[in-house]
Amino acid sequence: MAYAQALQALGDPTRRSVLEELRQGPRAVGEIAARLPVSRPAVSQHLRVLKEAGLVTERQDGTRRLYRVDPDGLAGLRDYLDGFWEEALASFKAARTLSRDPVTSFLREPFVEGHAGAVADEEPVRTGGLDQAIGELVTCTRCVGTWAAAGLAATQIVAPRFGRMLTWSLGAAAANDFLQAAFTALTAKANELEPY
Repeated sequence: MAYAQALQALGDPTRRSVLEELRQGPRAVGEIAARLPVSRPAVSQHLRVLKEAGLVTERQDGTRRLYRVDPDGLAGLRDYLDGFWEEALASFKAARTLSRDPVTSFLREPFVEGHAGAVADEEPVRTGGLDQAIGELVTCTRCVGTWAAAGLAATQIVAPRFGRMLTWSLGAAAANDFLQAAFTALTAKANELEPY
């Protein structure tokens, strides 16, 4: 869990500022301290913490030490954070499929008024009981998304390989949906602009 130490190191706003300075290129302690409202000894301490977290490397350049961002350290942190994006895409796709897709309309049929395949006609039944609660759940993308995210998280704990495969599959399907929607929008715009 190399990312845990990196996250802890970046929890301090001054360390984040030091790292931002290093994004511009290698810097010596004095250069960083001159650009921040922090003393040189404090900058040195922050750099030590960032180095221990694997986010910064140092090299000797004559009499001074130059610090720079370590791309390998940031890669581990990015991999960890990308996992959240994959889970979010997967949750979105699962929620969208369950609450709006005609393929899953048979699941919604007992809990909605109107035709379950036509999204515009779907309204939760008004019984005031469990049927209505389930109807509201299965027609609300946001509600289903919460349950889908919880289900995916539980799956990754109980059956990690299957959970990862399911998350990646749903995430790829969601990315495909976004790309398809973008392509459709661009095609429509191109057709508007193109004279016949």
